Formats: sequence, C-alpha cells, structure tokens
Amino acid sequence: MSYLFISDLHLDENRGDITASLKSFLREHAPSADKLFILGDLFEVWLGDDHETPFNSDVIQALSEVQIPKFIMHGNRDFLLGQAFCNMTGCKLLPDPSIIEFAGEPILLMHGDSLCTRDEDYMKVRQHLRQAEVQKELLDKTLEERAAIARDARRQSKSHTRETAADIMDVTPEEVTRVMTESNVRLLIHGHTHRPAVHHLELEGNPAQRIVLGDWDKLGWYLKLEGEKRDLVSFEIAALPQDKGTPL
Repeated sequence: MSYLFISDLHLDENRGDITASLKSFLREHAPSADKLFILGDLFEVWLGDDHETPFNSDVIQALSEVQIPKFIMHGNRDFLLGQAFCNMTGCKLLPDPSIIEFAGEPILLMHGDSLCTRDEDYMKVRQHLRQAEVQKELLDKTLEERAAIARDARRQSKSHTRETAADIMDVTPEEVTRVMTESNVRLLIHGHTHRPAVHHLELEGNPAQRIVLGDWDKLGWYLKLEGEKRDLVSFEIAALPQDKGTPL
C-alpha cells in the first residue's frame, strides 16, 4: 500500500513548466499508488468553480484522468475550491485538519497555515476569509471583481512577506505540539511554509515526526508513504522549450 502527498504547486497559466510537471507526475506516479492527497494551494489563485478558462479546464482534465482515490484540502490561495471542482476532478474535499489512517497509524493532515500563530496579522486575515458568509459574499461578486480582489491580496501578501521575519511566518513549535497531542498522532504532514523537511520530535516521551511538503518552483516535491518507508522526494521541474520566433 502506498499514499502520495503533494502541496503548494501554485499552478498558474504563466508557469506552464509546473503544469507539465504535474501532468508527468500524475501519469508516472499516481497509477501505482493507492491514494493521492493534495494538501492545499494547488492553484496560485482560484476565483471560484465558475471561473472557466482553458488553463483551469486543462488541470481539471488531468486530475479527472487519475483513477485512484484523490483528496484535496483548501490552502490559503485556493480556499474557494468547491463541490463543483470536486465533481469535475473526482476529488474529495478534506477539511483542514483531517486525520487519516495508514498501515494502522493515524496521521494528521493540514495545509499548515493555521500552525503559524506568531504571524498575528495573517491569522486575522485567515480567520476572516475562512468564514462561510465571507466566501459567499466573494462568490456573489463578478469574476472581474474577484480577480481585482485577488490581485490586491497578492500584492499585500508579497509586501507582508518582505516585511515579516522569516521565523514568524514559520510554524509555532508549541502549536505543533498542541495539535499533535490533542489529535493523538505521532505523524503530521503539511505544506504552506515552503520549507520541505522531516522534523523529528518527541511527544510525551514518544518519538514523532513532522513532515513538511515543498512548494513546486525550480523543484517539485512529493511524499510517498509505502510500508514503513516515508520518502520525501524532490525532482527538477521540466523546462519547456522556448519559442524563439520566426527567423528574419
């Protein structure tokens, strides 16, 4: 039995290399796995399931062709993913956090942003945007209005990242300990921080692990659980041929 985990691909129509790498990953690795989990920020921005574009349709089609059970979790960039998207792709939407079981062991899955409690400004924004009534208000706006809001949010996010200390935007160790202890798990898998690593912890005298998935940029990342193995794997994002135009 094997499970695959990915997150933080931040798919964008201007990064065709990442989309192509996702398609290769789905063709080459997904068929031999038993389940696939996408732990948030599959897209750089998702304006709503009614945002029909050739790019979005291309990604939806690629996911729909994967025949194994697929699960997706909201990230901070694509929290407007809804049931229509799930119906089109065959994915099941997981709440954040969720507990699954692998080989008889409970595993806590999260996107990871809720663990960054020292970033108080971000946590206030997150709490606001995750309210059902706020999301309904957003989805009631036109696509053009949503796109403008998303552009402004991305500008603010980049400014916040530049002005905030890196350790503040990382997870709070005490929060990790709290959620793992309350969930009674010894393995936590999450993304969001773009700091891929396997962290060894001790919880109530017992060994534990926190595995952080990487974002896809120059490298792609996935975690494979198979038997007793936990392999965090990186690979080069395939560069697409450059259009050199027609010689004069």
